[in-house]
Amino acid sequence: MQALLVTSHPHYEAHTHRVADQLAQGIRATGQHTVERADLAAEGFDPRFTPDDHHRFNGEAVVPADVLAEQQRLDRANALVLVYPVYWWSFPAQLKGWIDRVFIQGWAFTEQEGRIVKRLGHLPVHLIAIGAADTRTYLRRGYFASMRNQIEQGIFNYCGAPVVTSELLLTGDEGYPESHYRLARQLGQRIFSPQETR
Repeated sequence: MQALLVTSHPHYEAHTHRVADQLAQGIRATGQHTVERADLAAEGFDPRFTPDDHHRFNGEAVVPADVLAEQQRLDRANALVLVYPVYWWSFPAQLKGWIDRVFIQGWAFTEQEGRIVKRLGHLPVHLIAIGAADTRTYLRRGYFASMRNQIEQGIFNYCGAPVVTSELLLTGDEGYPESHYRLARQLGQRIFSPQETR
């Protein structure tokens, strides 16, 4: 089986990429599964929802080539893993733009007779958010609960993609950064275990 591992951070030496590297190593260490990396920053993915995207949304144009390529990557995957830094209590803009442009009507969901048909029930999702504030801040303000509601329910549940893992790694965690790398490797090793794929 194959996982699509998506990151969005402009600096390759950043902690986000190191966590993603460890997760990819965990997947490969099983000897049974593969991982395809999608580094949106390095690849220069354009997150802007352009007039062409709007025309396509209205059924007036074909899917742009860059969006089609991303959908094909997702179609090849048996699981989607997002490893991302928390910017303003959400995704970085480039990752949010990837969602906006790629998870579109006709591919991620359709509308039939006034109801939404979810089309991504076959794609388990694993979310690894990396933040700089401490746990108390996230709990006191309800930030992580808000992020989970927005991302898990508002995006992936809307498309039917089951969120299997939702982790928040913080710089104040005990054993940082090694504890993050260890957790990422462990997650990679079990992504395709029966209890993780539902």
